[in-house]
Amino acid sequence: METTSIVEFYRGRSVFITGATGFMGKVLVEKLLRSCPGIERLYLLMRPSKGQSVEYRLQQLINNQIFDEVKKQQPDVMTKVTAVTGDVTFPAYGLSPSDLRLLIENVSVVFNSAATIKFDEELKDAIQMNVKGPMQLLEICRQMKHLEAFVHVSTAFNNLDREEMREEVYHSQVDPVKLIELLDCLEDSVVKNIAAELLGNCPNTYTYTKALAEQLLEERCGSVPLTIVRPSIVTAALKEPVPGWVDNMNGATGTIAAVGKGFFRVMKINADLVSDIIPVDYPINLMIAAAWHTATRRPNNVTVYSCTTGHQNPLTWGLLQRWSLDSWLKFPTKDMMWYPSAYFTINDIWLKANEAVFHTLPAHLFDLYNALTGKRARWVRLYAKANRAFSCLEFFTTHQWRFISNNPLRLLDEMSAQDRKTFYIDVREIEWKSYFETFILGARRFVLKDDPSTLPLARSNLQRLYVIRLLLRLIMFSCSLLAVRGFRKFGRSFIKS
Repeated sequence: METTSIVEFYRGRSVFITGATGFMGKVLVEKLLRSCPGIERLYLLMRPSKGQSVEYRLQQLINNQIFDEVKKQQPDVMTKVTAVTGDVTFPAYGLSPSDLRLLIENVSVVFNSAATIKFDEELKDAIQMNVKGPMQLLEICRQMKHLEAFVHVSTAFNNLDREEMREEVYHSQVDPVKLIELLDCLEDSVVKNIAAELLGNCPNTYTYTKALAEQLLEERCGSVPLTIVRPSIVTAALKEPVPGWVDNMNGATGTIAAVGKGFFRVMKINADLVSDIIPVDYPINLMIAAAWHTATRRPNNVTVYSCTTGHQNPLTWGLLQRWSLDSWLKFPTKDMMWYPSAYFTINDIWLKANEAVFHTLPAHLFDLYNALTGKRARWVRLYAKANRAFSCLEFFTTHQWRFISNNPLRLLDEMSAQDRKTFYIDVREIEWKSYFETFILGARRFVLKDDPSTLPLARSNLQRLYVIRLLLRLIMFSCSLLAVRGFRKFGRSFIKS
């Protein structure tokens, strides 16, 4: 069937985006503006935050360096971006009548990427954001006069009681509507007490509520053209908007950055399992292409796209460890606490022993030094915080799932050669070893704020730390030999006596 290209499809159309100020949201906005220059308007849902007005937050977004290149290419491009004041936790998003009318009259495509991604979020709050929010948006979509596609961003990790997850919506034995009604009637303290029982085998409220949202959306979408995209662990960009671009320390990025700083050295990870990370530009391209496909092909059922790499281009945690560490040694950060290293284990006793030696002991020594020099003690607290954060990830680094991802390949077959180049979604093309050099350079530049000019200094510091580490190992080895020799001498003396 002959259809228009993706770029042409978006020409003259307006798009509504939730979660536009988040990591994926920024990349989505930039990609639409740069690769679809004929797009009419982007409406971004924003709420006042921490005393900052919506107007101020929009200006902050516009001034973000992610848009530098597209503004060079199209100087007036940011005039296409309009902020709409609202909050996903409010009924009807708290939209004013005029803003609601604006969306109803003009929007053709909706991307929903707003969510709380905190693994330890309270269940009630997670449901409010991740379940009720999408349902509120669905009702708004029903009113849109020109709606052609509603793309909901979920997660690959939302039915973790299954070893293999196919591209379909799974239905739990729990009725989501009755569950929500029950929780709304209960005090927060009661919900906290029963949350673990409700979650069952699910490791956190994030994955639990994402699964509930999928189920409810599919059951209630009716004539709304719904599509679901399930990314796995989203990491720094491979190519766009800038190679290595990342703006947060969440999840894998934070852990890898902490390793590069020499701050984090021991982790509970099964090195033989598949990590299933995905560079952020791939789910963004898939979302844009999926909306085009939904609008032009009009499938009868809800299409689910698994945006993962484990099925088509697997990468183990062990290889991730090796290549990320190699890249840190090649492109070190200038402010290292210690020589970067990473040790993975699934043995809890060995883990605790190594944490005591490589995390707890250094933290106390650093704090002792700070106390003696009149500085604030902070390292014990920082390590405790880091350990708590990583403990939330341990379920994912010690278990294995198989995410079937055939629908992106089917979509690829329906895209033109130019669209496949512009909106690349074929994860089989990712070369992981070179990607980690891109990743580390991006983390160094965008997260750790190291200017490229500091590389010579960083390499000098790395060499110095290597020598110090070598000397310490020699001292420890010598002490061990002396201890063994002393023990043997004592043993012989004891036997003679």
